[in-house]
Amino acid sequence: MEIINRTPEVPNSIQMASINKRIPIPINAVQNPFLLLLLATAFWGGNIVAARFAVGEVSPLLIVFLRWFIVASLCIFLFWKNVKRDWHLLRPQIMMLTLMAAFGFTGFNSLFYLAAHETTALNIGIIQGAIPIFILIGSVFFLRTQSSLLQLVGILITVSGVAIITSEGSLERLLSLNFNKGDIFILLACLFYAGYALALRNTPPVSAISLFTVLASVAMLTSLPLLFMEVSTSGLQWPSPKGWAICLYIAIFPSFLSQIFFMKGVEAIGPSRAGVFINLVPIFGSLLCILLLEEKLYIYHGAALFFVLAGIWISERTTNKIERPA
Repeated sequence: MEIINRTPEVPNSIQMASINKRIPIPINAVQNPFLLLLLATAFWGGNIVAARFAVGEVSPLLIVFLRWFIVASLCIFLFWKNVKRDWHLLRPQIMMLTLMAAFGFTGFNSLFYLAAHETTALNIGIIQGAIPIFILIGSVFFLRTQSSLLQLVGILITVSGVAIITSEGSLERLLSLNFNKGDIFILLACLFYAGYALALRNTPPVSAISLFTVLASVAMLTSLPLLFMEVSTSGLQWPSPKGWAICLYIAIFPSFLSQIFFMKGVEAIGPSRAGVFINLVPIFGSLLCILLLEEKLYIYHGAALFFVLAGIWISERTTNKIERPA
């Protein structure tokens, strides 16, 4: 999931799309912003399932490269004029943008797809749902954003949900710090993405689509060293026919269309209202895992999902009262 944003207070970074002119979007078949936002979050939820389907069909770091190669190619073909127009603002900050793409796109995705080899898709989806809280924590510690008691309660509740899922509801496992390696991977991925979201506060004042095109292009380049590492360790698995289908889904739906749809939704109804839809990602992900992967839903999954979403909801009750810059 990659969402362009400028304000960390908005869950999972969405504000950037609202600061410019209407975004030139080549897809006009669907105009209802609520449907666009539902589709975007459903596609992001589908990425969780795709990650598990990819196991045994294509190696994880190759997925990352192919994902960003396809997305960058589409963006450059469709939006090159936007990038060219904004380049004088983007160029002075290219080093910062490179770090953002390396951690928020390449690093996040690499750990995400590696995690799929070690843990269940349900775990990935529920833990990923805690990203808004990680962003809030980062904004408090690094940006000195003021937080209310209600927000702190929300943070504690969400962290409790993450602890439940990583320990599989076992207090003994929690106290012994004996966690699934895949859960650790996705937690680290969430921290990478939270750092990326916080950095978006300082991005140049350009159109969201120009910024996304540059970040996707840099992500393609920064994924090459990891791909070479996978080749050198004999871990490369070229996509099977099913693997190619999975890579195309990941590139076109969760990466490209979701980004465009979400920008369009933010443009239509504003970042605060659109931000609420992000909380649907772990729900869509969990439902798709049960329906398509036939993963078993245990009591601790339900408890963890409840805690994560409740914590986000409590925190957002305070956050949404703060006026955010357009």
